Amino acid sequence: MNYLPAKDRDMEQKLQDEAKSLLEQERVDYIIGFEPGSLKFTTTPLITKNKDDVDRLVITPFIVNNLSVYLTEVKGRVGIVAKGCDSRSIVSLIQDNKVVRENVVIIGIPCPGLIDLKKVERLVGKDRDELDDITRNGDRVIVTVDGKGREFPIAEVLYDNCLGCEFPTPQEYDVLIGESALLVTDFTASRQKVETLEGMSQQQRWEFWKEEFDRCIRCYACRNVCPACFCQRCFVEESEPQWVLPVPRWQDNLIFQVVRNIHVAGRCTDCGACERSCPMNIPLRNLARKTYDIVGELFHYQAGMDKEASPLLTAYEVEEAEDFFR
Repeated sequence: MNYLPAKDRDMEQKLQDEAKSLLEQERVDYIIGFEPGSLKFTTTPLITKNKDDVDRLVITPFIVNNLSVYLTEVKGRVGIVAKGCDSRSIVSLIQDNKVVRENVVIIGIPCPGLIDLKKVERLVGKDRDELDDITRNGDRVIVTVDGKGREFPIAEVLYDNCLGCEFPTPQEYDVLIGESALLVTDFTASRQKVETLEGMSQQQRWEFWKEEFDRCIRCYACRNVCPACFCQRCFVEESEPQWVLPVPRWQDNLIFQVVRNIHVAGRCTDCGACERSCPMNIPLRNLARKTYDIVGELFHYQAGMDKEASPLLTAYEVEEAEDFFR
């Protein structure tokens, strides 16, 4: 599948060459990147110390994982492929003393946005297994079904968080593969679901989240893929005191998500990993993005922008707005 236009395909070769060089020169012990997934139009994380494995590294519009989540688990010096939001997550981990900057070589990938397969399926009325090919060409995407191509504006198939991305090119990197990305943005579409909730009454929002979290199976996929959730033991697993019941009742599910969003406030980079990982399709980004917006409005703070800065919730000042803490 040729997901990238021909002029950009050499980016993969440059990435593979750079990764192999890092391993050969023993500048890193491991490379963390993406390789083709077992399912159509997917990728999966590749973690390797074998230089021959780097030939499997790919760059496609489907590299959705935020790989920075592995930095707290993989020990030693690491070379990691990072998109714009991923690099900010790495910086946030550095701020929290979870990652040592000198132990990480950031291979930056300018990201023009990732394709949401669910949006593609809705547009063409077909499941992914029925699609022949998906090719991006600038601000258009061509979906081929039964040998016939259908063309759509790229903004119609990008993830909502990508449509609102402020920094598609990594702000922190050691090597940048390719030129800075020009992202097709649609901030209105990106925040449409959030604004719909904001337009509801308090009771309507309560009923909305009650219904959503009644479907939650408490699998913790959202927590496990989030780089900002780095606690060795989560509060939901404590028994003394027991904050939530192990049975996934909607009340406890709501408490879990509220506490989790407060915990990641100032750390969340709106990468969308939490919502993409949810097997029940709960719109978790609505909560995450609202918290992200509140942090920006009250404290003029954006996560992962300055590795020398103190984490947001460790730098309270008396003159700061108190609404956030009420």
